[in-house]
Amino acid sequence: MSEGRAWWSPVTTHAADVESFAGHRPGTAGYRRVVAALFAAGLATFALLYDTQAVLPELVDEFGVSATRSTLTVSLTTVGLAAALLVTGPWSDRVGRTRLIHLSLVGSSVVAVACALAPTWEALLLLRLLQGVTLAGLPAVATAYLREELHPGAHARAAGLYIGGTALGGAAGRLVTGPLAEAWGWRWGLGATALVAIVCTVAVALLLPRSRGFVPRPAGLSAVVVSGRRALADPALRALYVIGGCSVGSLVAVFNVLGFRLGGSPFGLGLGAVSLLFLVYPLGSLSSTVSGRLADRVGRRAVVPVGATLAVLGLLLTLPDLLPLVVLGLAVFAVGFFAVHGVASGWVPVRAHAGGVSAGQAASLYLVSYYIGSSLFGSLAGQAYEWAGWPGVVAQCLLLWAVVASCVRSLRRTPSLLA
Repeated sequence: MSEGRAWWSPVTTHAADVESFAGHRPGTAGYRRVVAALFAAGLATFALLYDTQAVLPELVDEFGVSATRSTLTVSLTTVGLAAALLVTGPWSDRVGRTRLIHLSLVGSSVVAVACALAPTWEALLLLRLLQGVTLAGLPAVATAYLREELHPGAHARAAGLYIGGTALGGAAGRLVTGPLAEAWGWRWGLGATALVAIVCTVAVALLLPRSRGFVPRPAGLSAVVVSGRRALADPALRALYVIGGCSVGSLVAVFNVLGFRLGGSPFGLGLGAVSLLFLVYPLGSLSSTVSGRLADRVGRRAVVPVGATLAVLGLLLTLPDLLPLVVLGLAVFAVGFFAVHGVASGWVPVRAHAGGVSAGQAASLYLVSYYIGSSLFGSLAGQAYEWAGWPGVVAQCLLLWAVVASCVRSLRRTPSLLA
């Protein structure tokens, strides 16, 4: 597509043009714009996706719902996102990655403002479900966009930087929302996060380069079905999908329940203080960036097991009722999770491309599994906490990481396809 055309204009990129484009290399202006724009887009998307997680105890008080029901404000958003990914991924193969990114950010910012104004519990849940649908555009295409627009030698590194932006977004959503909600109420907290998303949306509109490596593909139902079957046929891709769903299920389980645990005895922390614990997320941002660089050097198969081991160690450190150990455990856990997710999410489109599978379709299936895991295991954590306290949540998470370990072993036995 010509650099002078508007992002909403029809996609006209031709295969011959793509063949002459080797991808933006690290150190170039194009590379910096791509990475900065995707970083900002990831920050906005994940700030909005998880911002209610910081105010779950206040929603319990405001609407008179149980702790388990309050987690629906997170789970329904991830359900909506997972369902929308089944459409947005294949659709992006036809209309283009950049257009979908812009539309997603604009729509999500509008819905975020509406969430802060929701008059009833039912209205809030409906809007949070819609929020998930509007947020789907970026996750559906981000890693495929990076594979198409960047030089092959920078794929894992750039994917790590993008995941770093999502990690900071997750932290920003809680750090902005929690303290403001404690001071002025949950509506002001959600409204402030919506403002952050609006600023990021403007930044992406100014920074994100036009696609130069994208070629439209057929998006009819039969083509989508065939592409989906191929994306499910590869055992390595299937293992990566499961890794995504189980690992994020553990992350959301921990942070869904964290506010209830630390707000009660023996900690007695307020929303603002609990929100400060989300400062471990920047460590996850650093972890995803470093793990991406390591994956480029020593291989993805060598990095994922290390991240999984760190995540399990972090979970075990949170078991004693000692705040310093809880904080340390959360930090180690975040480092481990984002190392795994940063490498796995960037691995999917590369593996798919090497096997002749649609990168957009494979990335969408990874994220469908990712957000189903987030929704399912995040909600189950509320039940586990009511039944067995924090040890019950940790036990649930350890089971999920055992499944991840099994998938990691299968990946080591799967032919690489140069990926």
